[in-house]
Amino acid sequence: MHEIFNTRNNPQIDPILSIWGWDVAMYLFLGGFTAGVMIIVGWFVFSGRQKNENCSCSFMPLVGIIAMSIGMGFLFMDLENKFNVWRFYTTFRIASPMSWGAWILLLVYPVLAILAFIKPMKLLEKILPQTGKISEYLNNRNKLVKVIGSSSMVIGAMLGMYTGVLLSTFAARPLWNSSMLWVLFLVSGLSSAAAFIHLVAKNAQESKLLAKADNGLLIFELLILFLILIGFIGSTQVHQEAVQVLLTGQYAAAFWVLVVGIGIVIPLIIQLFAVNDKINHTAIAPIMVILGGLALRFIIVNAGQYSSWSMNVIP
Repeated sequence: MHEIFNTRNNPQIDPILSIWGWDVAMYLFLGGFTAGVMIIVGWFVFSGRQKNENCSCSFMPLVGIIAMSIGMGFLFMDLENKFNVWRFYTTFRIASPMSWGAWILLLVYPVLAILAFIKPMKLLEKILPQTGKISEYLNNRNKLVKVIGSSSMVIGAMLGMYTGVLLSTFAARPLWNSSMLWVLFLVSGLSSAAAFIHLVAKNAQESKLLAKADNGLLIFELLILFLILIGFIGSTQVHQEAVQVLLTGQYAAAFWVLVVGIGIVIPLIIQLFAVNDKINHTAIAPIMVILGGLALRFIIVNAGQYSSWSMNVIP
């Protein structure tokens, strides 16, 4: 007779999965932020706002490139076999969100680079003297500019969605196993980008427009969070136990204070007063929105790894 012992001490797996650390959470946040930048700037270009003076579409593509590059750096840090990263591009698996993500990331840079030439920064014109001619060529072709703007919105949406889809396919982690996680990540990324542009925009009308848009996004994000929590509560016992991590468990205080309170409700109240000219626009609300988006990724990544199909055995 054979006796089998299970000590539940597999490194990074038992008793709690801890494979993904802070670098993955940072990548998810910066990827979502870049997705939001691509959608908003794509819309600006599609609607002809690049013709306005001080349009943020002149410098936001460069911000997107920098944010995505830092995020890719964090993702690269997380890879166990870093020299095998090129193998992602030797195949395409239609049923694999990670394969989709690898190819989407490849499309992000050229689209952002083309956007940067539609209304180039003065610094770019000094570095590359041909920038003016390229910009003139593009802007003389209205249909081509609209195609570029549309492409930016589509690829930005795909970038924002894929990270949520990737996590939701981990059936072994019930807190990630929600069909609405991709919506939450997409809206949160859009909200963070809108808050950033509201913060740095030199055009006052554009800044106010982004503040109004962000209010709508925050209300929608709050609704999505509510529906996700209700969905878990009404689901299987495993999902009911998993969501308790956020409602009353180890991550409850951080979730309610950092994500719901500081990240959504308080900045929403401040910005509602600001857009109705009851108070002045300040940097407080947009900074809170951005920090809330960052906290959301950290809490979802860590709480999701904490959840499992046998949570009652976790000490």
